[in-house]
Amino acid sequence: MRKTDLERFRKLLLEKRRVLLEEIKTMMKSQVGTTIKESTGDLSSYSFHMADQGTDAMEREMAFMLTSKSGRLIYHIDQALARIEKGDYGKCFACGKQISRPRLTAVPHARLCIECKSAEEDKKSG
Repeated sequence: MRKTDLERFRKLLLEKRRVLLEEIKTMMKSQVGTTIKESTGDLSSYSFHMADQGTDAMEREMAFMLTSKSGRLIYHIDQALARIEKGDYGKCFACGKQISRPRLTAVPHARLCIECKSAEEDKKSG
């Protein structure tokens, strides 16, 4: 892969990483790092209705799931950045062939070419 392409993908990965970290920071501030009273803005000592507590618990769980998923994506982005540094970015882990540029543009942290990824997903679903 050409040096200019590697630099373009590195910048793309770094930007995706930055956006994900900002999203995690925002979620942590608004949901995960607060109490129920703080997140709703109600500082009274009265208890909440059970349905309100259930909704709040569901929103907190959703924020946790999204934060966890974003964290895993950051891990894969970091791995792709390490592959750029090592010089093996864009090579399929399964077959060793070059991953297509359109696939890397769509999924810059891809480890598998589209053929190997399709085969992997077929195995999972079958």
